[in-house]
Amino acid sequence: MEVDMKSMVVADENNKQQERAPGEERAPGEESDGSPKKRKLGGIKTMPFILANEVCDRFAASGFHANMITYLTQVLNLPLVQASNTLSNFAGTASFTPLLGALLADAVAGRYWTIVLGSIFYELGLISIVLSAVLPSLRPPPCPTQVNCQEANTTQLWVFYISLLLTSLGSGGIRPCVVTFAADQFDMSKSKVTSRGWNFFNWYYFSMGMATLTAITVVVYIQDNVGWGWGLGIPAMAMAISVVAFVIGSRLYVKLKPGGSPLTRLAQVIVAAVKKRNMPVPEDPGLLYQNKELDAVISVHGRLLHSEQFKCLDKAATVTEEEARNSGPPNLWRLVTVHRVEELKCIVRMLPIWAAGILLVTCSSHLGSFTIIQARSMDRHLSRSFQIPPASLSIFANLTMLSGLVLYERVFVPFIRRFTGNPVGITCLQRMGIGFTINILGGIVASFVEIKRKKVAAAYHLLDDPKAIIPISVFWLVPQYVIHGIAEVFMSVGHLEFLYDQSPESMRSTAAALYWVAISGGNYLGTLLVTLVHNNTGKERNWLPNRNLNRGRLERYYWLVSGIQVINLVYYLVCARLYTYKPVEESICKEDEEAEPAKDEVPAKNMANGANGNAGEMELSADAERA
Repeated sequence: MEVDMKSMVVADENNKQQERAPGEERAPGEESDGSPKKRKLGGIKTMPFILANEVCDRFAASGFHANMITYLTQVLNLPLVQASNTLSNFAGTASFTPLLGALLADAVAGRYWTIVLGSIFYELGLISIVLSAVLPSLRPPPCPTQVNCQEANTTQLWVFYISLLLTSLGSGGIRPCVVTFAADQFDMSKSKVTSRGWNFFNWYYFSMGMATLTAITVVVYIQDNVGWGWGLGIPAMAMAISVVAFVIGSRLYVKLKPGGSPLTRLAQVIVAAVKKRNMPVPEDPGLLYQNKELDAVISVHGRLLHSEQFKCLDKAATVTEEEARNSGPPNLWRLVTVHRVEELKCIVRMLPIWAAGILLVTCSSHLGSFTIIQARSMDRHLSRSFQIPPASLSIFANLTMLSGLVLYERVFVPFIRRFTGNPVGITCLQRMGIGFTINILGGIVASFVEIKRKKVAAAYHLLDDPKAIIPISVFWLVPQYVIHGIAEVFMSVGHLEFLYDQSPESMRSTAAALYWVAISGGNYLGTLLVTLVHNNTGKERNWLPNRNLNRGRLERYYWLVSGIQVINLVYYLVCARLYTYKPVEESICKEDEEAEPAKDEVPAKNMANGANGNAGEMELSADAERA
């Protein structure tokens, strides 16, 4: 028997006002009586405080990590492969903890307090690593010859690992929340983004690139020429400043309420769909369960509209006769709204695209470590008295990325929009695809440079001297850095923008965490790949030897990862071709001269895919969220 949903509407509008605890932040653009007003919190004035936190954090992280392969191999005296795997495992852990931080932010604490807590943990980790570098008892004796060196003992390694763990926990609170918290300060609806004339994610990434550029020049130089105490102490001081700057601006921020555990909501959809697996789905999507009041906290900027994909999940929003007769709050483990079903659909649609980033990181995870070892064996002189620190070579990737972001915004987008008609030039999926392609070229170029480096070493009979400086300029490594910088303009920014834009708004911290989880998975797989290559390429001409890279075959490793990236690109193109963008009903707020439509009025352009205003909608009390 078909249920007449239109008879189930509860008409009392006064009961739709949700109770708000004293002192609680109102949603952006909302007066005390629920009417819209011009937003006073947020906006561009908050950026100095938020970006100061992220810039100092990125400065500290880059200064800490950029030269860490040198610290591990020349201060702690670890073998090359062990040191490289240690850094990849640490990077993997530091990129996995953002998922935990995002769940904490979205479910309980909110983004602001998660950032503060993460910053404190990060600072404790940096202080610990400074003590490890300063106190002689926490490091092995120096070994200038790098032959028969005494490696760090168990206690010294554990102090170092605990420091890394603390910084990983700190990253878990900072990384998924800062970019989404900064975006919360602006209206990120599609209409506003296209009318602004500038891309928030481009300028966010530009700010981070400037911080990284400063770190890999100033901090790395200090580490190589002054000492590790100051070289690690300066990032620790920068991180302390970032916490203070962020807290000072707290009164200016828009702080959206956490919408409850996103994992719980996703689980409720799955459980409800399984329980109703034998129940037919109505042909009219308007008969599926909708409840604006129930979804108010998790759809501040507009509800998700019904889509035709994964229709088996629509069973979770199908109303039974018994549920139709029930006037109380629904049992969310048996009946959920269309918006919540679409949240799960969004995540399912995003996962194949997201997964393509994992293999990209796998192929790139160890390139920085190996390139620094290559650079250390090459002529790095700019003058008779000044040498470029090996870890500072990444300055070329950062300079390329910074200039590339400006050119992308000011030249590429205006030019390409003439052909595409897209206000932002190209879609984030197209942007990512270009990045994947360019990154493959970087690996191929790197392999030819390594062949050239070893030819010069052989010509001067230096293959058996791992400490020798080969008479070949370190600037041979610059092209691969430039290529990777260009790829980052397209891939990294496009990936982050895709995850933010296509995720449900109540799960944006979690979606940003997926960006870091992809990096985490890629680093762990990179460790596995390097270990397999090292263990299975023989002892005489091992591709990745521990002490003498001149006798290795690093170019073959570069060919291997380039081949993996080609396969990954094909996979990505198939996924991107099949991807469907999320349908959303944008809420309209009154700002400046813009007038608000009538309360029950829904613009015609938002009526697609079964969204039909209040018709066919069951509205229950907000207490249902707690059922």
